[in-house]
Amino acid sequence: MLHNMKKLFSGSLSKTKLAIMITSFIVLSTILGFGVFHGTKAAVTVNIDGEEVLLHTHAETVADILKDLNISIHPEDHLHPSESTKVTDSMQIVWDPAKEIQLVIDSDEQMVWTTAKTVEELLTQEEIQLSTHDKVNVSLNDTIKDNLVIRINKAFQVTLDVGGEKQEIWSTSTTVADFLEQQEITINDLDRVEPSLEELVAMDSVVKVTRVEKVTDVVEETVEYGVVTRNDGNLEKGKEQLVQQGQEGTIAKHYEVILENGKEVSRELVKEETLKESLDRIVAVGTKAPPQPTQVVSRSTETSSKEFYVSSTAYTAFCNGCSGVTSTGINLRTNPGMKVIAVDPSVIPLGTKVYVEGYGYAVAGDTGGAIKGNKIDVFFPDKETAYRWGRKRVKIKIID
Repeated sequence: MLHNMKKLFSGSLSKTKLAIMITSFIVLSTILGFGVFHGTKAAVTVNIDGEEVLLHTHAETVADILKDLNISIHPEDHLHPSESTKVTDSMQIVWDPAKEIQLVIDSDEQMVWTTAKTVEELLTQEEIQLSTHDKVNVSLNDTIKDNLVIRINKAFQVTLDVGGEKQEIWSTSTTVADFLEQQEITINDLDRVEPSLEELVAMDSVVKVTRVEKVTDVVEETVEYGVVTRNDGNLEKGKEQLVQQGQEGTIAKHYEVILENGKEVSRELVKEETLKESLDRIVAVGTKAPPQPTQVVSRSTETSSKEFYVSSTAYTAFCNGCSGVTSTGINLRTNPGMKVIAVDPSVIPLGTKVYVEGYGYAVAGDTGGAIKGNKIDVFFPDKETAYRWGRKRVKIKIID
């Protein structure tokens, strides 16, 4: 019995050792297998948009690694080496994902995929050249980011005419109001701007600013004095005597004047005031009957003489109360060169041609309230000549 027990114990111990040995072999094999598995992995560095990631992988190609990293490649992305490249130990993979940005050049909009790092690099890739006067809404050194909007306004030349002075100015598309503000041009209330402030400035535009001013101009003018005649029974008929010297008056006329670019374009009278009243010239006119002219009888022909002396004065077509049209219908204002005298029709019939000493040939074409008897009034086109004639006794000859 004791023998049998020893035999049983010995058999059990052997089975236990065997189990331990088998278990140990399995564990050792697993450890060795795990070590061999990991020991055969390739060490790969992946640069993802500037950030490096170190991997140990059994992937066969670059595409397998990107798939393990859940990275989808866009056609515009930058990947080096290519997806089909076999993975090797110490390999470096660089992936720069393209970013979608909005590029607006004037009114032209487009979406662009790019791997450029900065705005300047993008413009170079797109072969977009900027001039000194172009405007960009971002800095050329700014980093490219998804959904970035780059606006470029290309500059062009515009003719600026301010008050008649022209110059060529570089500008981008903007309203006329903004353009003038950029040029520090102040628009006054009366100024006129073409085109309107709300319109857009375009290439070859002409922006015209007309400077408009409203000023007051005061002009002093002379007022001619009137001539008043008074009957005087102490004076021989046909004679006159100055009672009061006439004096010219003065008025001030206020005009509203519109100037455009310094030049007058309109003038409107808004007020008139008297600065000095005129003083009438008063003349006494004789009513005493003059002696009858002596009739000279020619002994050879026994006919009346057609020459005799008269008292003469002078007048113009613009005297106070004058219409400029004679009693026979001659318009002296439109015919200033005519030789006309005013007569007493009872002495010299109207229409008679005469020769007046110092005046020349004339026609008796007018009458006057003070022209009675042997008196004539000689017409002159201007006041100065009439004043120089004054009052004088002259010989008159009847022509027909």
